[in-house]
Amino acid sequence: MTRTGTTTAHLRRALRREVPSTVGLLADEQDFAAMRQYRTFAFDDHTTYLRQIEGLLKTLAAQGGHTTVTLFDPEEYAAWCAETGTDPDHPASRSRFTAHLAATGARVTYTGQPLTTLLPELVDTAVRQATWEYATTVLATVGDCADCGKDIGTAAYERATRLLVRLLEAAGPGTHHLVCSVQAVDDQLLAVLHTQDTAPPEDATGPEFTAVLATGIALAAPGGIVLRTTTPGAPDRLHGWRLTGGSLMPLTEAEVFAAYCTDARTGEPLSPEPGVEYRAGLPLAADPDDDWTAHH
Repeated sequence: MTRTGTTTAHLRRALRREVPSTVGLLADEQDFAAMRQYRTFAFDDHTTYLRQIEGLLKTLAAQGGHTTVTLFDPEEYAAWCAETGTDPDHPASRSRFTAHLAATGARVTYTGQPLTTLLPELVDTAVRQATWEYATTVLATVGDCADCGKDIGTAAYERATRLLVRLLEAAGPGTHHLVCSVQAVDDQLLAVLHTQDTAPPEDATGPEFTAVLATGIALAAPGGIVLRTTTPGAPDRLHGWRLTGGSLMPLTEAEVFAAYCTDARTGEPLSPEPGVEYRAGLPLAADPDDDWTAHH
């Protein structure tokens, strides 16, 4: 009898290691406060909540299973409950919503990292996913060109791809860090790309970056790209371009310096970074397929 019970418990533990877990996390005080309206939500203090979440993650990791963490958004939760006819003031409802997020939301894998590392990673992942969804929606719905009949979103993405290739070719050898900023209709879109030498990265950051740049091109929205290049034994080089008329126009050295050495929030000047050279944007090679201004 004892042996059978022990075997059963052992098999259940083995099976448990093959069941994935998803933890929905209230990342900030505002979201936590919104959940306190529900009687069945057990926590009164966000710090205590985060400590218990971290303890839960460590326990799940110790059991040997695969655990992901996703952002739990109270507004999205309330809307989901209303849409599905689910009682929001019930633990099972929160569990079902978390399962829904596991399939649709931004999530990261828990590998034992502390919450101080996990939280920024999760927020960054959520922002990147929202940016990607916004950009791809714009490109899919912007419509056809009235003059040539081409799909503007597709044409803009193809043009952005070529611009990125030409920019990296102009940058040459080194480790490149690029930031693309586009002022879209509803929000400021940002995309970041890290790559080596002249090849666009093979991971998801390449399409994300290209989609944001393409959104600016398709909407004729103001924007720009800044590039930081690192090479061994030399100062970092900073370059910049302005997105205008579907093209990247090089900034002057003074404009690049002003962009990097001005506080974006207050407008106050910032000290130049030591060991960094502020340079004009590099001219990009001509695009043989460039008919954007003629048709869009």
